[in-house]
Amino acid sequence: MRKVIEFDDETWRALVQLGRDRMATLQELADESFADLLKKHGVPKDLKDALRRSAKAARKSGKPASRTRRR
Repeated sequence: MRKVIEFDDETWRALVQLGRDRMATLQELADESFADLLKKHGVPKDLKDALRRSAKAARKSGKPASRTRRR
């Protein structure tokens, strides 16, 4: 999915330089930044992360994790 984000000139130059210094693309910098932001606010970044957090919370509370039966 493509979205447009606007940066002021100073921020853009800083991001370009950071990308050069780290040999990373702007997309890689953005992916890392948004993943950190989601983590900071406790929002799972994908289904796998949400399930992992749910299982961890269930273990901490002493409740058995719900399991589906396989037939």
